[in-house]
Amino acid sequence: MPLGKLHIIPLGGLGEFGMNCMAVRWGDDIIVIDAGLMFPEAELLGVDIVVPDLTYLLENREHVRGVVITHGHEDHIGGLPYLLSELNVPVYATEFTLAYIENKLEEHGLLEKAVLNEIQPNQRFRVGPFTIHPIQVTHSLVDCVALAIHTPLGVLVHTGDFKVDPTPTDNRLFDLHAFAEYGKERVLALFQDSTNVERPGYTPSERAVRRKFDEVFARTERRLFISCFSSSIHRIKLALELAYEYNRKVALVGRSMMESSEIAQDLGYIELPAGLVVHPGELKNLPPERSCVLISGTQGEPMSALSRAAVENHKHARIERGDTVVLSSRIIPGNEKAIYRMIDHLYRREAYVIYEDGSSPPVHVSGHASQEELKLIINLVKPRYFIPIHGEYRQLKRHGDLAASMHGAVGQVLMLESGDILEFDELGARKAGKVPVGRVCIDSGSLGEVVEDLVIRDRRHLSEDGIVLPILAINKLTGRVESTPEIVTRGFAAAAEDGLLDQARQTVMQTLELSSEEEKRDYGVIKEKIRQDLKRMIAKSTQRRPLVMPVILEI
Repeated sequence: MPLGKLHIIPLGGLGEFGMNCMAVRWGDDIIVIDAGLMFPEAELLGVDIVVPDLTYLLENREHVRGVVITHGHEDHIGGLPYLLSELNVPVYATEFTLAYIENKLEEHGLLEKAVLNEIQPNQRFRVGPFTIHPIQVTHSLVDCVALAIHTPLGVLVHTGDFKVDPTPTDNRLFDLHAFAEYGKERVLALFQDSTNVERPGYTPSERAVRRKFDEVFARTERRLFISCFSSSIHRIKLALELAYEYNRKVALVGRSMMESSEIAQDLGYIELPAGLVVHPGELKNLPPERSCVLISGTQGEPMSALSRAAVENHKHARIERGDTVVLSSRIIPGNEKAIYRMIDHLYRREAYVIYEDGSSPPVHVSGHASQEELKLIINLVKPRYFIPIHGEYRQLKRHGDLAASMHGAVGQVLMLESGDILEFDELGARKAGKVPVGRVCIDSGSLGEVVEDLVIRDRRHLSEDGIVLPILAINKLTGRVESTPEIVTRGFAAAAEDGLLDQARQTVMQTLELSSEEEKRDYGVIKEKIRQDLKRMIAKSTQRRPLVMPVILEI
């Protein structure tokens, strides 16, 4: 066995959902697996996205040989623009994942300089001292791979996100054979996705959704709205196939939905019969029983297409009495309030709403492996060391206990958190210290606006431009504004300018006038509308950007 130390350093994704990123180091060579983001909790005011602290990689920039991506979800590729703006190293990913990455890098002006390499399942490639074998796996997205990384000390298997789907809709089967072959060689370590470890049994196949969709298409008498994650290509394909079968025209509403569908079409994952898809503007001319709308906004984001349609504020998508709305996605923890508020609005429109409620057949299935699938892969791979990844600590712990209970399949379970250094050498494995990790908050999605310390950033923002508080009293039941909005400012020098506060008050009143009663009853939507309009007006009038925080008093 070669002398030397192999280091595995998770920089995010262990002990939290999102920000998946892991460094693998042998001597002077480092590869990075995934570079994800997470969306901020409500208390991170003014922050758009959160990415891992990459100090360790930046301190060792001359040793980083490349980034290998397992699949195209935001929690695995969302941090790439931030990483590549600091370290322009080659990126390795499958065809579909690269298409998503290209879109993201183009948005940030990084595409021209980026070195992007396409990889394919079962075709090995070399990065520094590592030979990497991508293994085809199934997930809620297409073109996903696990990675078998050949190092001088043995093989590491990193599952990425996966479930074992025996009947995938694209017929690209989960490569159980490759995992079994590695099991014969005795794998050094298995790093396995913990997301669904709390669920017993097996995760249903993507095809399980077809029965429910078929039922919905058959029963719906008026317009049908279907909302799913824009990356759920399987689900979009299913909706398009059934719309064609039931003689409905399809409109794609929402930027992410349109972009994903275009990529899937270009790469041959979706084939559209001529005339099936129409421009959203044509919806008003179609008979309701002949139309189907694929719309983004399944998590109740305040300004998403579905949220706006739910309060009658969308240019093309109008939800009327007797229409059916299908939410074909899971409720992401933390989004419950926004989603249920949106569902309330849909019911006020007198629409039929179908969402994940545990009924059978399901309207949504998970893309992550449940307990029996996790055990299956552990049994096939038989690793010397087992390390649970991707999840909050309670899930990592339960996953570790699950693996430890499988006597004979696993040598030793090691519990890691982000920042821990896992060291392998000829004597075995151990934790060997920590590297700096944490969260980097990014404002306005721009690479230049890194919020290194939220408090300092807020203080700087307030000291330069101050704060503007529009205060409104809104009747929760009627949506009526009970009194003229009050504008309170602190540290905002331009407030003394002639007529600016009157102009601000008029802007707020105008926003309210142009909002429906229902939007006014939804403080999440109305706050965001007032904030955006007032911010725009102040920037235009004064070239200043104070912190605008609407205060809604619900009476």
